[in-house]
Amino acid sequence: MDTHTTVIDSSHNPLDILEELVIANDWSFDRHNDSELTVEVAGRWCDYHMYFVWQHEVSAVIFTCQFDLRVPETKRLAIYELIGAVNEKLWLGHFDLLSDDGTAMFRHTIPLRGLQAASVEQLEDLVDTAVVECERFYPAIQMVVWGGQTVQNALSAALMETVGEA
Repeated sequence: MDTHTTVIDSSHNPLDILEELVIANDWSFDRHNDSELTVEVAGRWCDYHMYFVWQHEVSAVIFTCQFDLRVPETKRLAIYELIGAVNEKLWLGHFDLLSDDGTAMFRHTIPLRGLQAASVEQLEDLVDTAVVECERFYPAIQMVVWGGQTVQNALSAALMETVGEA
């Protein structure tokens, strides 16, 4: 094990560590109870609504990061296609679209059952990955929903490597 890794005993609630991370970043949050934490993060394109649930019974942290965006029913088929293509590119988590209200989100679950511990770095990586991927693919969703672009054009734009900063 890496000697620089901070370890959390899995019998302890990982949301306590996530709350410290949220406070350190000065993000707005609400801790409803011991098993739920909601966080608001301002992104470049929109605000992200993070929702963490600690399921002690199965030793897992369930996480969603919702966009401040609702996909109209007329565009959902195209967004499902875009999300499928995007998910093929991800190494952690996946995007999803709720069928009832068209909410787009990034999702991931960290199973901790049988592990000695979870690390602070694991939880930081979860949040960092979600924000990076949401920032990367939010414009592609906008291009399809409001810009009238094809899924392929939107995906190509999202995957294009940029050099420098304008």
